[in-house]
Parts: sequence; structure tokens; C-alpha cells
Amino acid sequence: MEKEKNQNSTSADQSQDTLKENEKSQENLVEESKQETDQEPKEENKEETDQEAKEEIKEPTPQEKIAELEDKVARTFAEMENQRRRFEKEKEDAFEYGGYSFAKEALNLIDNLDRSKHVLESDDKLKETEALKKTLEHLDIIKKDLISIFEKNNIKPIDSLNKKLDPNFHQAMMEIEDDTKEPGTIIQEIQKGFTIKDRLLRPSLVGVSKKVTIKEEKTEENQENPENK
Repeated sequence: MEKEKNQNSTSADQSQDTLKENEKSQENLVEESKQETDQEPKEENKEETDQEAKEEIKEPTPQEKIAELEDKVARTFAEMENQRRRFEKEKEDAFEYGGYSFAKEALNLIDNLDRSKHVLESDDKLKETEALKKTLEHLDIIKKDLISIFEKNNIKPIDSLNKKLDPNFHQAMMEIEDDTKEPGTIIQEIQKGFTIKDRLLRPSLVGVSKKVTIKEEKTEENQENPENK
């Protein structure tokens, strides 16, 4: 009897162990299925991001490449054309105005001739002498020759006297009271100006007219009528 009881107890224990093992295996299967379900959306997300990246890195079509190349070629030709025009303009300016500095310095010859003439004319010892007349004649001939040479090279004097002051060509050095002329009229030329083609070589230094002030008019009236004081 005791042996039978022991056998029954061992069989019961064995059955309980098998039940526990079955429960554990079932729990393990549930956990594995959960892990698989968790991993599936992650893998799907990875596949989606990979597809998006591939779409972003997608190479342009042949038509797009051709259009891009055509745009680059057009831009290059436009830049080349602009450079060509700029070089032609610089070449023309160098040809037309290459002697600008030389011409500006050469004007000093005319200035020195005018100064020499003025000094000789203001010398009391030489006044009304044949030597003075001949010298002045020669100075005038030299000046005329210089101006003709300048005009052949498109260097021309600026007309100033009895003309309105133009700040593009004239520089006012003084104002002279004169009611016979309109204000701003050039009535004296201190130094002659010149142009080279359409550019200013140097401005004319001039004196312009202005109206007589009221104070001077009143003093004249007072001088005419001293008894009214």
C-alpha cells in the first residue's frame, strides 16, 4: 500500500510539473508574439524612410539635364557678350581719349603765352614800341597755331563771354555788379576752358554779373539830394 501511495504521489508531482512547464511555454510564446508584433511596425517604418530617401536622391531625367545645360550655356554666352562690349568700349575710349592727360598739360602753353603777352603789354618802357608790336604779333601767331592743332585733335575752346553760367563748363570765380546784364551772365573770362570731344578738359574760370545792391542805390540818391537830409 505504501508503495502505491508513493507511486501516486510521484505521478501527481510529475503531472503538476508538466502543467507548469506547459504554462511557461505558453507565456514564452505570448511574449515572443508580442515582440514580433512590436518589431513589425519598426521594420515597416524603416522601409518607408528608405523609400523616401531613395525618392529624394532620385536622379534627374535626361530632359531636366538638357534644360540645365542649356541654361548654363545661355548664361555663359551672355557673360561673354557683356565682356566683349565692355572691352570694345574701353578700346574706343583709349583710342579717343588716350591723349587726355597730354592735352590737359599742353594747355599750359596757351596760358603761358597769355601771361607773357599781358606782362609785355603792362610794361611802360615797351609801350607803343615797334619791338612790342612785333613780339605781340608773333605771340598771337603761335597761339593761333596751337589752337588750330588742338582743334584738329578735337580739342576746342569753350565760348564763355556774354553767355549764361553753365556749371558743366564754367567755374565762377567772382561776381561783378552790372545792371546792364542779366544776373549770372559771364562778363569776364579769367582763364579759357577747353573740351576734348564730348568731355570737359578743363572749365573756364569766369566772372559773372549781379545786380547792384540796394544800399548803393540809396547812397546815390542821398548824394543827389543832400538837402533832403
